[in-house]
Amino acid sequence: MNKSSTFARRGLTAGAALAAGALALTACGGSGDEDSADGDSASHGDISVQQSWIKNEEFAGEFYATKYGYYEEAGFDSVDLIDGPDTGVAGLLSGQIDIAINDAIVTGAAIANEDAPLTIVGATFQKSPFTILSLADGGDIETVDDLKGKKIGVQDSNAALFQALLDANGIDESELEVVPVQFDPSPLTNGEVDGFFAYTTNEALTVELAGNEITNLTFADNGMPFVVETFTVTDQFLAENRDLVKDFLIAEIKGWAQVLNDPMTAAELVVDEFGTDLDPDKTQAGMQAQLDLIVSRDTEANGLFTVTDALQRQTIESLATAGQDVAAEELFDLSLLDEIYEDHPELVDYATLGGDLAAAAE
Repeated sequence: MNKSSTFARRGLTAGAALAAGALALTACGGSGDEDSADGDSASHGDISVQQSWIKNEEFAGEFYATKYGYYEEAGFDSVDLIDGPDTGVAGLLSGQIDIAINDAIVTGAAIANEDAPLTIVGATFQKSPFTILSLADGGDIETVDDLKGKKIGVQDSNAALFQALLDANGIDESELEVVPVQFDPSPLTNGEVDGFFAYTTNEALTVELAGNEITNLTFADNGMPFVVETFTVTDQFLAENRDLVKDFLIAEIKGWAQVLNDPMTAAELVVDEFGTDLDPDKTQAGMQAQLDLIVSRDTEANGLFTVTDALQRQTIESLATAGQDVAAEELFDLSLLDEIYEDHPELVDYATLGGDLAAAAE
């Protein structure tokens, strides 16, 4: 079920963000639904987009949409991509930003705990990159039972999500030791902890590229599947700017389709033109790792950013495990993507689309 559009990094830190954001829901960009969502005649002005993390390969599609003019083609004068880390919740609710790229756990928690009027309209990552990282010659945590008796480094912002992983697998926190850490994985490589809360596309690569053989215990494959890098807006912004959001998603589809056509070249361009002081090897590895999170049989059948009913259900179940009671229709509105792909069926086949866009860009 999809949420009605009628107005009615990371971690579970939405409560504090909501307090800062209050409920000032006047959006700072956009010009209403004066034009159809086909990118031909729209005039949407300027909008701002909050990234969940720094400018790196995670946002290559946004970079390409800027670089190759897909935002401009869709009717935007400019799209301001704002560096994270930031969940974007406070910015959305205060009207300081228009769209946030975050995840279903953050948004779901804001809805469940604070009755925040937020909606997810699509998801870049069909699979979560969250993992408990360990060294193969150290903790070597391959199964959830391997967590028992171990020291696990967990950031404060991820404590609730880690607890949800334990709850999903029937493990009591007393059966292991949680050690507070930051995002630098050196406590793992220094032997201070046996496992480390990480991203498969980030800290896991940092440790592996340093010459270590690693083991990943992924959340998605161990009772906590949910969508990530989601496009989130307020209910009011969506109601007042539906065609704007659709045009934004069309530009995003084109950007990501071109990235997926040649991801290694995209990684090079991210290092050269988008990010700041990015490691080329890690960026290439990160790009390769995230392909399995973005592309699936479902996206091949239905198009990028779509979230099947089954995946929505799994996401809601993961939220429930994390103690967040929210219904799928409260969290998701996938009707915009339905309309986009019905009106523009050529966008579904992103492999062909990406090749055509790449050829046109040469």
